[in-house]
Amino acid sequence: QVQLAEFGGGLVQPGGSLRLSCAASGPIFSIADMGWYRQGPLNQRVLVARITVEEIIEYTDSVKGRFTISRDNAKNMVYLQMNSLTPEDTAVYYCNAEIMSAAWEPHRWYWGQGTQVTVSS
Repeated sequence: QVQLAEFGGGLVQPGGSLRLSCAASGPIFSIADMGWYRQGPLNQRVLVARITVEEIIEYTDSVKGRFTISRDNAKNMVYLQMNSLTPEDTAVYYCNAEIMSAAWEPHRWYWGQGTQVTVSS
């Protein structure tokens, strides 16, 4: 089955950087939109950034100028470069992708298991 796996979370000091990676695996015919969401301890899961197959990009306002999303279609991967991190960025970050498993299948949305990002001194 299709799976998404995130890598790269951890503990970082304020002002530091992290790079998250997400790999899609399994039966994949095509991938449309890919994105990153985050969920804090008391908050709902919210969009951080997303990128279409045409590389049209959207960021939530709080990360503009600090985070950069990119994708490698040949490797079925999406990345999130996070710079100038603040404690408010602390959350579990989830990868999300719209994937077609076969030519005759509809696109379905898939989620990774999440990776913890903690920004603290």
